[in-house]
Amino acid sequence: MDLLFMSKRIYLGTKEGFINGGIIVSEDGIIKKVMHTPQEVNSYLYNTESQAVFDFENMVLMPGLIDVNVHINEPGRKDWEGFSNATKAAAAGGFTTIIDRPTNAVPPTTSLAGLKAKISTARGKIFVDIGFWGGLIPENSQELLPLLRAGVMGLQCSLSRTAEPVNKEFPAITTEQLNNILSKLDDDIVIAIHAESALPQPIAANENEPKCYESFLRTRPSRMEINAVQAITELALKHRKKHFHLLNLSSSEVLCLIKDSKEKGAQLTAETCPHYLSLAAEDIEDGHTEFKTQPPIRAKSNQPALWEAIKNGCLDIIASDHSPATAGPKCLTCGRSRGNFLNAWPGISSLQLGLSIVWTHCQRYGLGMQHIYKSMCENPALLCGLERFKGKIAEGYDADFCIWDPDEEFQVSPDMLQSANKSTPYANQRLRGVVHATVVRGLHVYQQYESFGQPLGKILLRKTSQKIVKFVPM
Repeated sequence: MDLLFMSKRIYLGTKEGFINGGIIVSEDGIIKKVMHTPQEVNSYLYNTESQAVFDFENMVLMPGLIDVNVHINEPGRKDWEGFSNATKAAAAGGFTTIIDRPTNAVPPTTSLAGLKAKISTARGKIFVDIGFWGGLIPENSQELLPLLRAGVMGLQCSLSRTAEPVNKEFPAITTEQLNNILSKLDDDIVIAIHAESALPQPIAANENEPKCYESFLRTRPSRMEINAVQAITELALKHRKKHFHLLNLSSSEVLCLIKDSKEKGAQLTAETCPHYLSLAAEDIEDGHTEFKTQPPIRAKSNQPALWEAIKNGCLDIIASDHSPATAGPKCLTCGRSRGNFLNAWPGISSLQLGLSIVWTHCQRYGLGMQHIYKSMCENPALLCGLERFKGKIAEGYDADFCIWDPDEEFQVSPDMLQSANKSTPYANQRLRGVVHATVVRGLHVYQQYESFGQPLGKILLRKTSQKIVKFVPM
């Protein structure tokens, strides 16, 4: 039996804005038809018997969101974040597809065996669809082709050390090593890069003020991102048939480099995160290590240029870089180590809140629904080779929907979060935009005020022969 999803505010991502209509979905979760008027819907209902109808009235019904930057630490560190909790958080935030980073699990996804461990652990636990990045580290060049052939979305690496103990498992790579490896790989791949490079003369932390955010911030200036992006844009222009993606950029000072590289023909895309768009260094109080991440949250004056870059297409994607940890590594337990920014794990928990954070702030900078759609639906699908069946409401696509009220407000409290660890820099903030339901392939995986059903998410594997599609600026 077909399903009918109705709303007076269906958003297709087109210039015509909202439509008052309906979407017919087949039993296997594929969109069969989009009806653009109430008359079409009424005619269909009149001529069709035993139709299952879901009427969301004035709620916005748009394509399910896609987050390409999520750290799920299972196997090995399930207590940090496991598949069940992460995908519940995604569903509660309107995300129907997430892509897992390769770095924090044990083993990391730097080998075919590591990918198989991820997939086998995920099966039967996931509430939304999930794909995987493969890891690129100095010593695993022989594993890269097997990972790509097995269906990872692309290869992800870092140009700077991460915190221990993860750095032992996922060491940084140099631009020279990356260049050598790129020369041996096929063209139709995506290389995603954490773009910070160590300074020739590192800036020492203020050891006398470990609980002051500035003591950490000073050690990771914008210059680290500028140097890394400069090196990556040079590689992108050298290897023009490969697609380079810059992960979780924080500094607006790199935007001119990105713009110039794109204009010269590089296959380059870039993302920023909700915390860089909404949180400011000068507002972070002593000891609140839930704000610590890498690259760091910068000054409020940094934000307008990031918003403008989303508006003009210089930045293509907004993704969470969701990376929670237990209270110990985050230095949130009682004792002398509590609130120590120099020792705390650098990761922010925000997956469930991403849509609301962005929507709360975007309109003051002249952005609207079309920018949410572009940066959180369409472009993420393009990046991961999912654009033929994800990220759009159209015939033949998966019936993945985010149903939300853009006018409703709520206050963030720890008990509402589905993540395994509840500490977040957004605690007690008032946000606008409430997700009421999330549909994956025609199935209601989340409904506000109701318990979760069965974990019916699927594993997504990329076809490596598929051609990479360039982004078209708005």
